[in-house]
Order: sequence, then structure tokens, then C-alpha cells
Amino acid sequence: MIRLLRVELVRFRWRRAVLLLVAAAVIVPTVIFAATAWNTRPVSGAELQQIQQQVKEDASSPSYQRQVRRCVDHPQRYGAAGEADVQAACEDRVLPQVEWYTGRSPLDLDNERRAGSGFAVSIVLTMLLLLLGTTFVGHDWNSGSMSNQLLFEPRRLRVWAAKGAVVLLAGTVVAGVVLLAYWTGLWLVAEHRDVVIRDGAVSAAYHQAFRAALLGGFAGLGGYALTMLFRSTVATLGVLFAVSIAGPLLITILNFPGGQKLMPQNNYGAIMVDHFSFTDYDSEACQQEQMRGEDGASCQVQMSKTRGTLYFGSLLLLAGVPSVLSFRRRDVP
Repeated sequence: MIRLLRVELVRFRWRRAVLLLVAAAVIVPTVIFAATAWNTRPVSGAELQQIQQQVKEDASSPSYQRQVRRCVDHPQRYGAAGEADVQAACEDRVLPQVEWYTGRSPLDLDNERRAGSGFAVSIVLTMLLLLLGTTFVGHDWNSGSMSNQLLFEPRRLRVWAAKGAVVLLAGTVVAGVVLLAYWTGLWLVAEHRDVVIRDGAVSAAYHQAFRAALLGGFAGLGGYALTMLFRSTVATLGVLFAVSIAGPLLITILNFPGGQKLMPQNNYGAIMVDHFSFTDYDSEACQQEQMRGEDGASCQVQMSKTRGTLYFGSLLLLAGVPSVLSFRRRDVP
């Protein structure tokens, strides 16, 4: 088995499409990291001076001055009634401020983890590794080399397991290294900028990276299993399209009860972010609460990472078991 794993690793390393996907798994997060660091950069002294000049010019424009006069004449409309200095209060409320022009929020590791760039990188890696799994074995079926491989190793279960282990191991390692580098880079950027980091924020980011790496590796295994079942990369991509896009769209149109819990993106979020929640206005409890004029707490649905894990684990079993059985019994051209 060890020898077979080595052979599959060599085949994996020399597959051009696989190498391109691995390169994309490094390049795309690098671009996202650079964009995140740039978009959260502090305002420099030169930028601040330029913004202050722009604020001064805009504040003196006729349109803003008219609004100030209207505020002074009708302070209650602008929330300036009762102020000791109505003129100053109106200028604070109406005239442009420096904060309006900076437009950049400081780097926040918690925000990047929950719904920012870190979450986006995890999704991108999962998609690329899924394609990696189907591309790796799809070439064996398209070229007809699978039958030649079985001449040297007729035990099909060992062949299936060796290829799947290589996809799982390689995908997990690639995703793990990329995510580790990504979060370490953001941490160093935050430290360099003297950004206040919440206690536990860095460890939470690394925990998410660990879960994302495992999920990416198993996504690649799922793509591999489907391709071994259908023996076609195109068919696998069609099924993935149906599950990820057509399926959620159909659930939304037909408005299935509890359909939000079947959405792949919601279950993915449940794994990546603990206590993932979404709003379900169609639930009976939510509608009753809205009729009573209450705050709508029942409209919020909580999903745990355990539920998300069971969801994707079930999908992997649905793909893996028929794939193994089919490969053991069907003829190989």
C-alpha cells in the first residue's frame, strides 16, 4: 500500500491541471491578503492633510451652507433644538467631517474571521480543492489509463483508497499551509499597526483555519469520489452545480419548511463560525411572534458546527459508498 501511495503521489505531482489548481490556491489568497492589508491601512499624514483640505472646500460650498442655514432656522428638524450654540451644533451635524472621507476601517481579526477575507479564503480553497479532486482522477478516465493501472494492481479497493488518500492528504496540507500563512500574515500586520487584538482572536482564527483545511481536504475527496462514480469530470461538475446552485435556488423558490437548514452555504458557515445564525421569517414561531408585535427573537435560527459536519459528512457518504461499490464491480474500459 505504501508503494502504491508513492506512485499516486508522483502521478499527482506531475498532473499539470493539479499543479495549476495548487498554484491558484496560493495566488488567490495572496491577492486577497494584499487587498485586505491595503484596504485596512491607516490614514497617512499626507492623506489626512489632503482630506482636511477637501473637507474645507466642500464645507464652504453653497449647498452645504444652505443646509446649515436651514438647520439654524429649523433646529428641531436636525436634532439641534435645545443646544446652547445652535450654529455650532448645525455645523457639526450638516457639514462634512474628516471621518466621512477616510472610508477605511482598521484591521479586525474577528471581523475577517466571521464574515471577512478569512472566510472568503476558506471558501475559495474549498472550491479549488474540490476541483482538484475531480481533475486528478478525471484524467485517468479520459485518457483510458485506469485500465493500465489495474493491470499492475488488480485489487481495486486498494487503488481507490490510495488515490483518495492522496487527494485528501494533499488537499488538507495545501489548505492548512495557505491558511496558516494567511492568518499569521494578518496577525503580523495587526501587530505592526498596533491594532488592539481581542484575547482569543488569534487562536479562534487558527481554529477556523484547522477546520477549513479539513473541510477543504474532504471536499477534494468528495469530488474524487463523484468522478470515480461517474467516470467523467463533466458529469461531476454538473452534479456539483446542481447541489451548490440549482438546489438552493429550487429550495428558495418552492419555500420548503426548514429549507434554510439544507442550504450548503449555511452549513458551511456553521462549521466555520460557531453558533452561525440566520433569519427565517417563514417559520411558524416567527410569524406568530411578529403578529404579537414582539422583537422577533424566534426568527433567528441557530446552527451548530456539529450539524454542519453531519450535513457534509452525509453528502460525502452518499458520494463515497456508491463510488467504491461501483468501482469494485463495474467493468473498466
